[in-house]
Amino acid sequence: MKKLQNDELNRLSVEDFKMAEKTPIVVVLDNIRSLNNVGSAFRTADAFRIEAIYLCGITARPPHREIHKTALGATESVSWKYYENTVNAIDDLKRMGYRTLSIEQVDNSVMLNDFRPSDNEKYALVFGNEVQGVDDEVLCLSDTVLEIPQMGTKHSFNITVSVGIVLWDFYAKLYHRSF
Repeated sequence: MKKLQNDELNRLSVEDFKMAEKTPIVVVLDNIRSLNNVGSAFRTADAFRIEAIYLCGITARPPHREIHKTALGATESVSWKYYENTVNAIDDLKRMGYRTLSIEQVDNSVMLNDFRPSDNEKYALVFGNEVQGVDDEVLCLSDTVLEIPQMGTKHSFNITVSVGIVLWDFYAKLYHRSF
């Protein structure tokens, strides 16, 4: 067994990434405080070739040194858009035919493992502030609220862990039906 070198990984160039078919998902970052979390979301979005990231409210925008540190260039490959208000982003996404899913713990949430994405739908996945979570007004506009099952003593994941878990789950369910 040997580790593969970067040139053996057959990764897309930025130009090829931009032209490639995308996973029908937009990640919406609702008032994310940490620039490292923003950068990590870009990097994960690149890995799963998602359509775009919408940066909302206080969420920082590229170019920024702290975002670049964790994004490792993914701000160049992944399309992004900024909205002052997350509600406006959700309204636009709904007009474009996206089903909006907030990732949060609420009384009528659907467990992520029970949710089955459809091949013929586009999804907007909303991830909330590190302390406050997804804004209440945004939750009310969501078509569905998904919850990541947890069994330990803590009540939440770091946002970047949540982004990774949810994007992997969607990717696996959309492209590897045996899961």
